[in-house]
Amino acid sequence: MGKVLYKPLGMIFGLAGGMLAGAAFRKTWKVVTGEDDAPDGLDRDRRWREILPAVALEGAIFAVVRTTVERSGATVVRRFTGYWPS
Repeated sequence: MGKVLYKPLGMIFGLAGGMLAGAAFRKTWKVVTGEDDAPDGLDRDRRWREILPAVALEGAIFAVVRTTVERSGATVVRRFTGYWPS
């Protein structure tokens, strides 16, 4: 029953984490490179040496932020319910 109750909260935590990660990446990219737009895989005017570090940084930031948000959400749920969602 607890898993079913946590599902909607987990989805909200996931969406919030994704939005925070995107904002953190854009801000980090601007500070590191001075550019507003990071290259992506389909950017024909960028070389591999520009694209791969950008996506590696984006992936690292996304993983850290998502994990932080999800773990924090699970901790809050445990405090209120005594149940650790898994």
